[in-house]
Amino acid sequence: MHGSSGLGLKAIAEWQQWLAKMGIASFAPNSFALKDRMTYTSPIDKDNYEKLHTFRATEIEITLKALLQMPWVDTSQIVLAGTSEGSLPVARYTGKEFAGRIMFAWSCEENYFVSAHKTAIPDDQPTLNIISSTDPYFSPSNAWIGNPQATGHCGAALKNNKKASIVLIPGGPHTVLTFPQAMGPVEGFLRNLFKI
Repeated sequence: MHGSSGLGLKAIAEWQQWLAKMGIASFAPNSFALKDRMTYTSPIDKDNYEKLHTFRATEIEITLKALLQMPWVDTSQIVLAGTSEGSLPVARYTGKEFAGRIMFAWSCEENYFVSAHKTAIPDDQPTLNIISSTDPYFSPSNAWIGNPQATGHCGAALKNNKKASIVLIPGGPHTVLTFPQAMGPVEGFLRNLFKI
């Protein structure tokens, strides 16, 4: 699930190519292909953010239905991943069809971006959260975070999940999915999950 920059962010294609070199197929729905797709510059009001989050959540169900019809897809080995805006629907998704989840650049906390974080990841689902310790949107570094208790990661939301890992990258960028310090943990997570 791409972030607010869409698939135009070259890191998405680079990440998919990197996955392919490991023998892992990936599928990235393009929400910007839809006519009149909402765009914004943060911060905006929470009601409009929530409208966007509801819209983005529909991409998961549509994409999952398409994947389940493809004969080459191993339905027991699908991971739901997202970055930034795309990580929020990954965290909120209530279905159990996925073997694991990866969230880049999202903190699973109350802040300016949500009415409530509503993280719904089961406590027994392998989950990886990678974020910069100084993320410009979801860490305490953001002056308009809207939560003085924000920690800038999903630790509180995942506290009961013994299969969760949180990776904080000191001083990293917002787009961490292709950052060298993120690639090792992702590779380890996927190789362990898929037994490859």
